[in-house]
Amino acid sequence: MPRKLKLKLKRPLPQPEGERTERLIASMVMYLTNECHLSPNTIQAYSRDLQRFRTWLGTNNPTTLTIAQLSDYVAWLHSQNLAPASVARHIISLKVFFRYLQLEGIMQDNLAELLGCQKLWQKIPSVIPPYQIDDFLTAPWSEDLYWRRDRAILEVLYACGCRASEIAGLDTKNVHLNEGHCRLHGKGNKQRIVPLGKKAIAACLQYLEKERPKLAARGFDSPAFFLTRTGRPLRREAIWELVKKYARRAGIDPAVSPHTLRHSFATHLLAGGADLRQVQELLGHASIATTQIYTHVDQTRLKKVHAAFHPRA
Repeated sequence: MPRKLKLKLKRPLPQPEGERTERLIASMVMYLTNECHLSPNTIQAYSRDLQRFRTWLGTNNPTTLTIAQLSDYVAWLHSQNLAPASVARHIISLKVFFRYLQLEGIMQDNLAELLGCQKLWQKIPSVIPPYQIDDFLTAPWSEDLYWRRDRAILEVLYACGCRASEIAGLDTKNVHLNEGHCRLHGKGNKQRIVPLGKKAIAACLQYLEKERPKLAARGFDSPAFFLTRTGRPLRREAIWELVKKYARRAGIDPAVSPHTLRHSFATHLLAGGADLRQVQELLGHASIATTQIYTHVDQTRLKKVHAAFHPRA
């Protein structure tokens, strides 16, 4: 009788730890996207932070790290000259990653939870003074290719106090110029309705009549309100570049960003006598504690309060 052949099954080669960690990070990103429905910006931030963790980890196994080693990672983050807020976000990203490994049954204990959160100093935001606002908002002019679009972007940023990502995600169906407001989608997909001022409405009407039809005719058929020269939605990075371009032209600090306009919006409202709760609602802040930082920015308001109420003023 013929002998039976014994087949030797090849064992899969052990996967290098670096590749395994890379795969786990990619799997977590898919989970956050499909199951948790986090915003793309949040997912990108987690992904970037974990790639830095992956660089520090090297060929080590993340599931065997001790609390002392995790503390070394935090110390290494500080050595990279990161801002305290960035270090704090990296720690949160690591905690989320380890929670995911627990959820998948890959590890039992989440030692990252033992890492303390960074104590952050409250940084007073910089704002554009009111006397410079007009020069800045009118910096786009006919010498620029799409100056009507750019002026409308600056006007809406300042009129609504919105984020660059909210401008980039603004659809035409959510801009109601006749009613004088727009619907914004903020962090966590929270929606809020914010009034548009007369100048912002006028700038948007000019853009809609003179420029957007030409941009939309490029064939991309995007519902986005603000379009690129190819008819695609304008990215938030492009909005940052536009803000810096016109800040330089207006002779303003080049460190200005779309968020500077958001800070200016809130500060100027409070200086004009707006209630803090109203400003909180317009900004879309979940907690009024976040909005309170603006009470420290306007020194003239504080002086008026001091003069009106302090017995020795």
